[in-house]
Amino acid sequence: MRMGLLGTGPWAQAVHAPALSGHDDLEFVGVWGRRPEAAASLADRHGTRAYDDVDALLADVDAVAVALPPAVQAELAVRAARAGCHLLLDKPIATTVPDGRAVVEAAERAGVASVVFFTTRFQPETEAWISEQGAAKGWFTARAQWLGAVFTSDSPFAASPWRREKGALWDVGPHALSVLLPVLGDVRRVAAAARGPRDTAHLILEHAGGATSTLTLSLTAPPAAAGALVELRGETGVTVLPTSSTSALDAFARAIDALRTAARTGSPHPCDASFGLRVSEVLAAAEARLAGDSPAQ
Repeated sequence: MRMGLLGTGPWAQAVHAPALSGHDDLEFVGVWGRRPEAAASLADRHGTRAYDDVDALLADVDAVAVALPPAVQAELAVRAARAGCHLLLDKPIATTVPDGRAVVEAAERAGVASVVFFTTRFQPETEAWISEQGAAKGWFTARAQWLGAVFTSDSPFAASPWRREKGALWDVGPHALSVLLPVLGDVRRVAAAARGPRDTAHLILEHAGGATSTLTLSLTAPPAAAGALVELRGETGVTVLPTSSTSALDAFARAIDALRTAARTGSPHPCDASFGLRVSEVLAAAEARLAGDSPAQ
């Protein structure tokens, strides 16, 4: 498979480009970015070509990995799908439901495969735990805490305009939902939402399987308080999402393999663009709750 990279930011530099250049079973064709000088520098470090024209890159590849802000990602994902490229997307696929739906519809019309990189879903330890709990029955409730210190530390993502605008709900909220939905079922209703300190958001969700979950999401936690926790309680007792030793780089390499398999077999991956759209729909409903709008489904 010939793959290109769209994006040159911290995530592209730390994860996407090294994974693509280090993968034995694909050709890393090139990089396009909104800043040509950054694309040239990143391409040079990984022995590939920088493209000034995104459409030229799309014409030269079978698939693209996207490391761009959600609004930019959605627009270019539609463009890439129309060019016949399989899609390896970042979360969230979009921060509006119409934009997310446009990505799904473009991929379906073009018949291209898609995978959304929810890191936890591609780490072997956590992936196995999610599958095991999803097969179990009788879950009563769950709590998820995804607390980042992006804006209270020297994180390379602190300068991200879209994170400053959309906050933890849209940045770490997708991670929490990517764990809870395959275990507890789809969200029937965002029952409640409230704001905490700074960008912190608290949610209560009702799931199709009958369980409820509570989420606490933040990018402004004190560094000493940062971390992620998912706890399930039900008929079989209590279980907690295990800590993974798999790096984001290795997890992304597994996401590349998942896209290659989906493209080869035609079988959708559980974390495809349609799943990504559902995550965006739930987050949009929560955002409406937080804004004081009418109850959102």
